[in-house]
Amino acid sequence: MEKRAINFTVILERDQDGWYVAKVPDLPGCHTQGKTVEQALERINEAIRAYIEPKLKIEPMEFIGVHRVHVAV
Repeated sequence: MEKRAINFTVILERDQDGWYVAKVPDLPGCHTQGKTVEQALERINEAIRAYIEPKLKIEPMEFIGVHRVHVAV
């Protein structure tokens, strides 16, 4: 089977304990964490492959941007 490359947008955040949390908006439930940015990115790469291998027909949405929205409550 021929392999192809797919680009996914990954959101990286740091939690209150200092861990880096990586999430893939196009793949619900696909997330992981690491002590360093590099470790989190390595682990999310593994998580993405595990997520899409059984499905194989996933096409990510086009990334436009990330915005922080202030909401007064």
